[in-house]
Amino acid sequence: MPRKRHQAFSFNGRQLRYAGHVQLVFLLFCPNGGDSTGTGILIGSSEYAMNKAFVKETDNDDELEPAIPALPAGFKNYITPAGLKKLKDELLELIDTERPQVVQTVSWAASNGDRSENGDYIYGKRRLREIDRRIRFLIKRIEAAEEFDPSVHYGNDQIFFGATVTYERQNGEENTVTIVGIDEFDPLQGKISWISPMARTLIKAHEGDTVTLHTPAGIEELVILEVSYPQPR
Repeated sequence: MPRKRHQAFSFNGRQLRYAGHVQLVFLLFCPNGGDSTGTGILIGSSEYAMNKAFVKETDNDDELEPAIPALPAGFKNYITPAGLKKLKDELLELIDTERPQVVQTVSWAASNGDRSENGDYIYGKRRLREIDRRIRFLIKRIEAAEEFDPSVHYGNDQIFFGATVTYERQNGEENTVTIVGIDEFDPLQGKISWISPMARTLIKAHEGDTVTLHTPAGIEELVILEVSYPQPR
């Protein structure tokens, strides 16, 4: 059986090497290259080795890889500092906490004899594949991310990436949205992707402007009531 090839990823100017399900080694660095004091390097690393039989992927695992959100050609994958931190936190949680716990469960279950009807073993293997797919996905998204701090626009009444905008619809209803990256949008929290039709309609407008939103249901005019940005830290 051919040896599994390592995949290399670039992360904040550093190289990450990923050896599939047999070994995971990650070096995660702060955006400023330092810890909370800005002086030391923060390194989170984890290495797990286990029996290949525990984590052997099925033939259709590649078909289950999460789809990478599409960007318009030539555009960067902008993301806010908070959004990038959330991706990194999830990655570290999977590597340092959840995966080791599942590995321990699978190892214990495998030691109990017949694996064909061992629910803990079967579920554990499946969960390991899910975790490793998510880890690969997060590494790709972090590698592709272009961090942008919207606080540089603090005090500006023009709408750019990272703006929080309150607007009035034609029926008098007021809505508030924040324009964020494609990896952090959350409609339930009022966060919309900067490449969405709504965001593209709002971007570059000023407080007091009226903009025209084109939707499948027709055309609607929106009045920009307020534009704000987070304060610089």
